[in-house]
Amino acid sequence: MKHPDFTDKHESLMEKNLTPDLFTQLQDVVTKNGFTLHDVINSGLINPDSNIGVYAGDTESYQCFAPLFNPIISQYHGFDENTLHTTNLNPADIDANDPDPTNKYIVSTRIRVGRNLADMPLGPAITKSQRHDVEARTVAALAKMSGSLSGHYYALAGMSDEVKTQLVNDHFLFKAGDRFFEAAGLNRDWPAGRGIYHNIDKTFLVWVNEEDQLRIISMQAGGNIQQVFARLTTALAELEQYLSFAFTPHLGYISSCPTNLGTAMRASVHIKLPCLGNNMAKFKAITEAHHVQIRGIHGEHSESEGHIYDISNRRRLGVTEVECVQDLYQGVVALIAEEQLLEQA
Repeated sequence: MKHPDFTDKHESLMEKNLTPDLFTQLQDVVTKNGFTLHDVINSGLINPDSNIGVYAGDTESYQCFAPLFNPIISQYHGFDENTLHTTNLNPADIDANDPDPTNKYIVSTRIRVGRNLADMPLGPAITKSQRHDVEARTVAALAKMSGSLSGHYYALAGMSDEVKTQLVNDHFLFKAGDRFFEAAGLNRDWPAGRGIYHNIDKTFLVWVNEEDQLRIISMQAGGNIQQVFARLTTALAELEQYLSFAFTPHLGYISSCPTNLGTAMRASVHIKLPCLGNNMAKFKAITEAHHVQIRGIHGEHSESEGHIYDISNRRRLGVTEVECVQDLYQGVVALIAEEQLLEQA
């Protein structure tokens, strides 16, 4: 294995940081799960348009390949390698009344966190049997969910057409990942060990073995951000009675993609902003000032439809979960205020 021949199309943080000397230093490093430097950088090599270009195969990857991961984490999150991550999942600490009580602008609110089991490799390094073990342990924990969180698990493998159609209509079904996931090994053995859990009200959802082993989601129509967060934290507290999640004092909750470290949280709203949609310079200035980002309603790299945008927190590491949600709230309040000014003009 030799240092990659990067082209002028490679523009990831991996490409910027993986010098020939660093490559030589790390090329023979292997984690206890067999994860190598080639595995770490493969997605960024195959996909020159990657923004980050690296994936971790286990918690140990962040230590073994620290000379590569640390500068990438610092450049993306602005987080010093000697700083400790802090966490706060107390809904009482959020100051966020519904910013749109008449539902004129906000279509829906969704908050998710990624979690991975402490004693398992991450998605890029996990074996088929380990993935089935993750599924079995997660399903057993979900079966103990109480009250409004209780529901049903649907395995992707062998799913009936009727169930599949319903999950598609609910926008719950996830598919095999994109070319970035494919190159990282995250699509291996698809759809074995994957599945979806949701409660009866369809306000609590868990994706099993998608990018992270658990993608835990609270959502509902409208803009009651505090209510959505409270449901999520209640669910997490119940799950943590039965499952132990990968966490380090420095990096917080461990994810395969460095962008999701720390809180591993994405708090978002779908919001109608036709006037701001016609003034993207002002739109982006507001989002940047409030640490939120704009996406299309079908996720990263997608376009807006009907001037409905996905607005979410950008910061994840070095801030608490409460701060992530507060970022979203303040950003949405500012966007609605500007939209109203533009309407009057």
